[in-house]
Amino acid sequence: MRHLSTMINATSTFRPILLPALTLCLSLLVSSCSLLSWLDSREGTANDDEYTNWSAQQFYKEAKNELMEGNYDKAVKLYEKLEARYPFDKLATQAQLEVAYAYYKKNEPDSALAAVDRFIKLNPSHPRVDYAYYLRGLINYNKGRTFVDRFLPTDSSQRDPGSAREGMRDFNELITKFPHSKYTEDAKKRVNAMRNNLAMYEINVADFYMRRRGFVAAAKRCNDVLEKYPRTQAIPKALKIMEEAYRKLDLDDLANEAARVYAMNYGEGAKQQTIEDEYELTPAEKAWDFIGLDR
Repeated sequence: MRHLSTMINATSTFRPILLPALTLCLSLLVSSCSLLSWLDSREGTANDDEYTNWSAQQFYKEAKNELMEGNYDKAVKLYEKLEARYPFDKLATQAQLEVAYAYYKKNEPDSALAAVDRFIKLNPSHPRVDYAYYLRGLINYNKGRTFVDRFLPTDSSQRDPGSAREGMRDFNELITKFPHSKYTEDAKKRVNAMRNNLAMYEINVADFYMRRRGFVAAAKRCNDVLEKYPRTQAIPKALKIMEEAYRKLDLDDLANEAARVYAMNYGEGAKQQTIEDEYELTPAEKAWDFIGLDR
């Protein structure tokens, strides 16, 4: 008890010293934070001073130059400053569209889609709104594609078809709303290529089921190809898988019907093709898929 009393007395003795010291430390900490905030604000002001007297034309010209040189971060910054400084200038409207393209080239599809959707919503009658729909199709179609996919010949039918479906939807919307747009013909070619890829994706799934003896599921996938993707290069492949699946299921009537349709449309010589044969694109489709026709 005597030792405890001594400790309490010692603490009471130093309390007048500890409290001012603690207050001083807190004051120094607050002052340091204030100083850092002031320095940050001064740095931001210094950076903004660079653009203080810039006109809308100057912002747009410099942003365009950065975009063409591949400096997409700087281009985005300048386009956004242009819109913030001159929101009612016609160049600000154009900047909304070009910043979407800059985000697309930066491989930031979510930001690019947000920007292009905003442009379409705010400018439904703009002379270049057709390009906005076309750009949205490009963004969706290329979502999830890696550097390897873009620059090496890979099988695009092996990728998740979700983005391809979204891109096809966007291109079809462009074709419907703007049949005379200069981008419509290109959109039609892309839609045809994507229909082939989506059909072949279903064939790949059907082949997966066949190798695991899921004959009912394989036949159903192929039937979906016949219904959803007629006049694609996947049709003969689908018919051959259907015939084999129905044979495995002892459904000879259905198997014979698949064989009859195949023979009628693809000739006797083609009947020797098996489901293990590699699906071949035309040279034009191979070039199309390899290049990507990036705009």
